[in-house]
Amino acid sequence: MSLLSYNALVGLVQEGVIDAPLEHISGASIDITIGEDILIEKPMSQQPIIDLKSKQSLELRRHRIHENGFRLYPGQFILATSQETFNLPNDVACEYKLKSSLARSGLQHMLAGWCDPGWNSSKLTLEIKNVTQNHILLLKPGMKIGQMVFFECEPVPEEHSYATKGQYNGQSTVTENKGVR
Repeated sequence: MSLLSYNALVGLVQEGVIDAPLEHISGASIDITIGEDILIEKPMSQQPIIDLKSKQSLELRRHRIHENGFRLYPGQFILATSQETFNLPNDVACEYKLKSSLARSGLQHMLAGWCDPGWNSSKLTLEIKNVTQNHILLLKPGMKIGQMVFFECEPVPEEHSYATKGQYNGQSTVTENKGVR
């Protein structure tokens, strides 16, 4: 598996593997931006138990981030979406990495950013949290939220590709847990 750098990343954008602007391409990554749609954990009168092996999901409510932004409070967890859509061929995988300047401000991504070959027609769902104790973080639609690193690998057989087996293909907005398979 090899990490793709600038010229190959330009090719991915031109081929429609990701619909990012060319100016978002760095030496070995492509910056992505946060979309308008998020899912916010609902306040509960009692703490429900989530069976992580079931298709049960957190109690979430859909929210749209307006141009003034969304205030992410200390300790708050949300699901957000990228503005970019991905169409990975069967020989390319990618991984989300949080922008270091955002991490230094107390924003955390929950490390579920791997995208298998064949993942397609989808926006990336981001699991993010404010880990500060005293600061509200303001998220605005269109702001750079992270970067994707892309890897070329041997082609995955169609029957084992995420295009065939994946449960998060075709997501046009932020998507909640569909359960562990």
